[in-house]
Amino acid sequence: MNELRPLIDWPAKDRRGVRGVLADIDDTLTTEGRISSAVFDAMERLRAQGLLMVPITGRPAGWCDMIARTWPVDGVVGENGALAFRYDAAARQMTRLYADSAENRAANRTRLDAVAADVLAEVPGVAVAADQHYRETDLAIDFAEDVTDVSEADVDAVVAVFERHGATAKVSSIHVNGWFGAYDKLTMTERFLRECFAIDLDAEVERFVFVGDSPNDSPMFGHFPNAVGVANLAAMRDRCTALPTWLTAAARGQGFIELADALLDAL
Repeated sequence: MNELRPLIDWPAKDRRGVRGVLADIDDTLTTEGRISSAVFDAMERLRAQGLLMVPITGRPAGWCDMIARTWPVDGVVGENGALAFRYDAAARQMTRLYADSAENRAANRTRLDAVAADVLAEVPGVAVAADQHYRETDLAIDFAEDVTDVSEADVDAVVAVFERHGATAKVSSIHVNGWFGAYDKLTMTERFLRECFAIDLDAEVERFVFVGDSPNDSPMFGHFPNAVGVANLAAMRDRCTALPTWLTAAARGQGFIELADALLDAL
C-alpha cells in the first residue's frame, strides 16, 4: 500500500482541477457524532464554487432521504453503495437508485435477520444499530456508537458471522455493516455520477476527491488517485486494504474543513 502523504504537499495546480468532493460521513464529517456549522459551511462553500458535493456513507436509506433533501449536497450514496438518492427541489422529485431489485432486497432481509440472531448470540456486548429501522438493504451491528468496551477480537467475530452466512461485511469506525450482493461504495458512486450527472468517473477520476476515515472506505481509497484520509484514519489503517494518497493534519470534521480550504484556496 502507498505511504500517506501530508495534504499540505498536494500541489495547488492539481487541486485546481478538482470537480467534485465525495465524503464519508461518520468521523469524516462528524466529530463525536455531530456535524458542526463549520462543516456545513465548508460544504456550502464548495458548492458555491461549482464543485459537486456528495456524501458516500454506510448510513441508512431513511437518513439519506433527509440528507438529499436538506443538506447542502448534490445527492448521497448510502448503505455502503446499496442505494443513491438525489433530490430536485424545483421539481419536488426524488431520484432513487438501487443496486438490487425490491424482490431481492426483501428476500435478503430475511437472511439478514438470521445473521443478526447469530451475531447477538455469539458476540456479547455488540448490538443491532439504532438506525437499523431506517435501512432497506443491510444489517448494521454497533460496536462503538451506542455501545462501549467492544474489543478488536469481537469486531472480527462479528465479521466472521457475516462471512459464514455468505454476506459481505465491512468495518466502519462505529459499525460492522453486512449485506448480500455484489456492490460497494465505489460501484454505486460510479452509477450515480453517470446516471444523474452524465459523468464518466473512469475518464475523470483525477478530478474527484474522496475523503474518508475507515476500512469500509478502502474501495474508494484504492480507486481515487487523490483520495484523502482525515487524521483519525491512522487508528484504523491496519484494517484497510487500500490507503489514500493524502492525509489531513486535523481529525474528523476539522480534517474535512482542512481539505475544503485546500481545494478552495487553489481556485
